[in-house]
Amino acid sequence: MTPSQPDPRETPPAADLDLSGVAALPPRPTYRWYHKFFAVMLATACLIIGIVLLLFPWTPYWENNYFVGLSPFLRHWWNNLYIRGAVSGIGVVNLYISLVEVFRLKRFSQR
Repeated sequence: MTPSQPDPRETPPAADLDLSGVAALPPRPTYRWYHKFFAVMLATACLIIGIVLLLFPWTPYWENNYFVGLSPFLRHWWNNLYIRGAVSGIGVVNLYISLVEVFRLKRFSQR
């Protein structure tokens, strides 16, 4: 190597580094007990609602409940298998939300 070429193993001096384009990290949020409590309650509520909506349309209670008695002209739609599947699909979505919230609970852990 000639003296005019810099050595590739040599690190540049600290004064040559330009850090003006690097953004500072935002401060870590602080979570209180009620944040954790409501996150657990949301996951629990979504789990319970999801299980009920997934299973209830396929039980005998679905055909003989209070709401069918209020509107007998809708009984045809109420007993439709596609409607039951749609309600069960909403239950699956609730179960998915519950699962995602359970995995998001680790945001409360200390690093």
